[in-house]
Amino acid sequence: MGRLSHLLQTESHVAAADYAVLVNLTDVPEGRQRYQDLARALEWEKSRMSHHITRMIKRGLVVREDCPEDGRGAFAVITEAGREAIAAAAPLHVQAVRSLFLDHLTAAELRTLAEISARVMERLDDAPER
Repeated sequence: MGRLSHLLQTESHVAAADYAVLVNLTDVPEGRQRYQDLARALEWEKSRMSHHITRMIKRGLVVREDCPEDGRGAFAVITEAGREAIAAAAPLHVQAVRSLFLDHLTAAELRTLAEISARVMERLDDAPER
């Protein structure tokens, strides 16, 4: 993960944490998600999410919108600059994952890895959160 983060940062100037947030925002309608849902999706503490979003706001990658239904809640919303950053970084991310990991496995090993990963994810989905 360290090498992937370093490649992403040096090649696209997008930090791995920014990339993770932006990917999640591009995967939801209107590019907006409540802080708490985004934190849950990334498995981050609420305070980490809040501080990180504040830094991303300063760089123009996202904006904060108040939640009309809940005065304490807020949405992170991807900006056009955020969309441009993820569009530029995504191909580099794919290339880095391939060169660091996937290119070193056979088709049979990839199938086995997929089966193992699916089984682990299924168990995680069934396990109660702590």
